[in-house]
Amino acid sequence: MPREHGPVPTARHAPPPFDPELGAALAATGERAKEPVTPDSLAARQERDAAARPRPTVRELRDGGRFEVEELRAPGPRDGREVTLVSARPAGVTGPLPLLYYMHGGGMIMGNAWSVLPRLLREWALPLQLAVISVEYGLAPQAQYLEPVEDCHAGLVCAADHAAGLGLDPDRIIVGGKSAGGGLAAALALLTRDRGGPAPIGQLLLSPMLDDRNNTFSGRQMAGRDPWDRTSNATAWQALLGDRYGAADLAPYAAPARATDLSELPFAYIDVGSAETFRDEAVAYADAIWQAGGEAELHVWPGAFHGSDTLAPRASLSQEARDARTRWLRRTIGR
Repeated sequence: MPREHGPVPTARHAPPPFDPELGAALAATGERAKEPVTPDSLAARQERDAAARPRPTVRELRDGGRFEVEELRAPGPRDGREVTLVSARPAGVTGPLPLLYYMHGGGMIMGNAWSVLPRLLREWALPLQLAVISVEYGLAPQAQYLEPVEDCHAGLVCAADHAAGLGLDPDRIIVGGKSAGGGLAAALALLTRDRGGPAPIGQLLLSPMLDDRNNTFSGRQMAGRDPWDRTSNATAWQALLGDRYGAADLAPYAAPARATDLSELPFAYIDVGSAETFRDEAVAYADAIWQAGGEAELHVWPGAFHGSDTLAPRASLSQEARDARTRWLRRTIGR
């Protein structure tokens, strides 16, 4: 169970209200969708997610010829295992394209590389004329500690090394992701800095999962309210870290909020909801980048909960969030 740190919020510190459109969408999902993930329910939730989450085929992703899509295999970081990359780009576009190297969400315990692509291709690849590579990294608890980020790093190195053959511009790579994927993108930015490359020009961190300590005020404030609350968060971090959960010397590549040096990182875009568990750790991460002399653009969407733009994509606030991300991507790849 999550460890308690500091005072539990009282009536004087009531949770921020949900945006009306988003709150209505959340209420319509029913109680089962709001059940937290616990160690006892983890396996069943993973099975349920794998059965319910879309996994489009390469043919479906090609969308009648609008996109060129292929599955690639990158040499893995250990034991000869390969990492699967799903590479996609608008069809018929010549010249090297900027790359969005993307890690899916799912709390490190759920999700897949294929399910996120239809939206990424429709909203960003086509209008911005960029390529997307989505990474099938190992999920906890089968993959633990640094295995997921090492998978992501191995795939990025492979993509950069073969940029010419893939029609990619190695000088215009953005690493990005949502939730767990946002945490992995932040970790990858740290790892590539410390290993001397590849060098992304931006990091797109959407509601990023950054801090294993699970002790922020927003985490306590949104307990039982945010669809991904501190109980689910503790379960996921425990699954990822195993015996290292709570260790004082945990590497920042596992939990980027542990980093003490955030200098010389790529331009960061960080967004989060005011009514979600990750609010305070995301805001603190942006502030730490600024204090280190770096660049970060921070958005805190009022009344948004974790995953609200996926649950209610047509809501006004969801559309505003997507528009802001698109503007940042356009500016960053145009630098």
